[in-house]
Amino acid sequence: MVTVDLFSDTVTRPTAAMRRFMCEAEVGDEQQREDPTVNLLQDIVAELLGKEAALFLPSGTMCNQVAFSVHCRAGDEILLQELAHPLLFEVGGPAALVGAVLRPLTGPRGLYSADQVREAIRPPAYYMPRTRAVSVEQTSNVAGGVCWPLEQITAVCQVAHAGGLVTHMDGARLLNAVVATGTPARALAASFDSVWIDLSKGLGAPVGAVLAGSGSFIEEAWRYKQRYGGAMRQAGIIAAAGIYALRHHVDRLAEDHERARRLADGLAALPGIELDPAQVETNIVVFDVSRTGLSGETFGARTLASHGVRFSVLGPSRVRAVTHLDIPPDGIERALEAARAAVRS
Repeated sequence: MVTVDLFSDTVTRPTAAMRRFMCEAEVGDEQQREDPTVNLLQDIVAELLGKEAALFLPSGTMCNQVAFSVHCRAGDEILLQELAHPLLFEVGGPAALVGAVLRPLTGPRGLYSADQVREAIRPPAYYMPRTRAVSVEQTSNVAGGVCWPLEQITAVCQVAHAGGLVTHMDGARLLNAVVATGTPARALAASFDSVWIDLSKGLGAPVGAVLAGSGSFIEEAWRYKQRYGGAMRQAGIIAAAGIYALRHHVDRLAEDHERARRLADGLAALPGIELDPAQVETNIVVFDVSRTGLSGETFGARTLASHGVRFSVLGPSRVRAVTHLDIPPDGIERALEAARAAVRS
């Protein structure tokens, strides 16, 4: 039985107050743009991100696919970091749905530079793919919840726009970066032609994400929302969870970041576990267990069997822990005890 779930911040459940707010939501036909709660959520997110309009969608993955569908055509090339979510965890969606080519860029801690973008933009030769878009994942998940600095984002987007590219932010944990860095969301989003935020991770809503951009971009995004099956009916019930989360669960992300730092400090003190606690910026801790003599799978199986603590495994020896609002008050201490027991045994 899982008693402390560090698998992901996607495991969060709506709080009692959020459930009550959802039950009381005004609703209408979302597909006809007549659901007042959905419309309010879209307006809130557009204002938060400094964009003209926004669109409520069932998931962040759909936000990426809709955005790429608007921006790109078959054969176009999208630049992104080699650990980015659309490349690793979206089942080849851009290739299958758009016919776009994903071109990974290397770089430390899930980031890449403006110079890399400049060098990667292909010349306008008829026999080459057209380099069309640049995608940034904020925060960089698999790298350990790393925040893209505002200056680096601005430089990357300036080079992209100068080269005729469009810019997209996969903002799955954008608000974690906002809380960790103190940089407003609209400043981090300003250089992007499209950007979205997830509601069902650290914010604790049960479902949903919101994509934002110019008015014309969102009008075209509606077409792909319909095509991919994302249009809904009385969706205000689930949109209300997003409104509640944005009103009540953003500042508390700092608690998740503090718990992640405590977890990292404790794990780093265990023999054979490798990580640098100083590199933990938000709510994700990634560590290596190879020097313990265990595989990642074995480590995770032991912590779950002995203490009910669930981690996620990223590779043969890489393990991830993600903190969130559903972790019990003593969850970090229990996780560390489970890790100690796994290493000792």
